[in-house]
Amino acid sequence: MGVKEDTVNGLISLGIGVAVTWFAADDGDHDTTDLLVAVAISSFLSGYFTSYFAK
Repeated sequence: MGVKEDTVNGLISLGIGVAVTWFAADDGDHDTTDLLVAVAISSFLSGYFTSYFAK
């Protein structure tokens, strides 16, 4: 059951991170899609491994 909880925490972190970044990102010199992908990967891994190592 540990992997299931860790994955759910990673998905929750992913959702929050992408939503906040999407609302805060303005149309500047960067590509918003690339920014959101980077934040999604980082947020998921952060949430997953924080949950994994917090036990």
